[in-house]
Amino acid sequence: MNSPRGPEAGVGAVVRAFAIGGDFGEALCAEPYGNGHIHDTYRVFFAPAGSPARLILQRINTQVFRNPDVLMENVARVTAHLAAQLAGSPERDRRALTLIPTRTGGALHTDAEGNLWRAWRFIDAAFSRDQIESPGQAFEAARAFGLFQQQLATLPAPRLHDTIPDFHSTPKRYAALEEAIARDAAGRVRTAQTEIAFARARQSISGVFLGAGPHAGSGLPERVTHNDTKCNNVLFDERSGEAICVIDLDTVMPGLAAYDFGDMVRTMTCPAAEDETDLARVRVHLPLFEAVARGYLSAAGSFLTPAEKDSLAIAGKLITFELALRFLTDYLNGDTYFKVHRPAHNLDRCRAQFALVASLEEQQAPIDQVIRSAR
Repeated sequence: MNSPRGPEAGVGAVVRAFAIGGDFGEALCAEPYGNGHIHDTYRVFFAPAGSPARLILQRINTQVFRNPDVLMENVARVTAHLAAQLAGSPERDRRALTLIPTRTGGALHTDAEGNLWRAWRFIDAAFSRDQIESPGQAFEAARAFGLFQQQLATLPAPRLHDTIPDFHSTPKRYAALEEAIARDAAGRVRTAQTEIAFARARQSISGVFLGAGPHAGSGLPERVTHNDTKCNNVLFDERSGEAICVIDLDTVMPGLAAYDFGDMVRTMTCPAAEDETDLARVRVHLPLFEAVARGYLSAAGSFLTPAEKDSLAIAGKLITFELALRFLTDYLNGDTYFKVHRPAHNLDRCRAQFALVASLEEQQAPIDQVIRSAR
């Protein structure tokens, strides 16, 4: 292998801090991996005892996750519980993420510059998709997230930490947008008048689950939820195409089952990319929606209450609207949260999500029918 160059070159010293053994030396090679918005992720190739191996190394974004110890406490509890659910399975290491501890027994390593790192066992013979390509894939991905919720329904007390407080508080997301409009820190309000008007016309969506979960009143119980159920947070087996593992556990915390289902609708029922600029391509495909509903309920339906099942019909519109608010707010604030790769990238993301909201509104009647049939 070639010696690493550029920003990946310093990864060698970080890898040695984790309890994986082996002599890295010149054999080490690291490359950026995935396309996540938050952390810096690398796939690391090395040769412990002369045998090639891989792992995933992540530099945690402490601007987003300001209490990394609490974050990792959640992650450690969740991964341990999932592993216990799979005890005795020959595929345990492929069907649940495995943290690699540091040589001192911790979950995080602090490098010379103060950056925080963690390591995961690499899952071989698996792939992820940024976009769903068929109803079969949509069914499998949604089933994986439903199974994930089912397995964590038995997670013992105490309650998980809220790693990002008010993450799915849509009223607070809307209030943050209005604050960004008033502040106009980046001088961009004039370029987003259409999007601002769209958001204001639908402000009432924000309160659809108000009073749910720990606030009581809606009849929706609090669950352990993933809170980022994009299709690329599921790994599929290369040979069978089966969804085998849910990944990216940083936002696993208490929430509503509908939040997870809503984000599945947002990411799996529209073949267009999250930042698609041809808005004519951004629409819900009902066969994909039906596959998501049936896949999710095939795993989660056994423990969801009737009220939770009813909530699924509106969940997609709520979560899509919420993320659009976040993209628009970040655009107006000068792109301080999400990584951007071109000018006005966050505005493009917002426009695509608002187009999807409009499509969900247009197809609410058949969506309601699918949920009734899938229950």
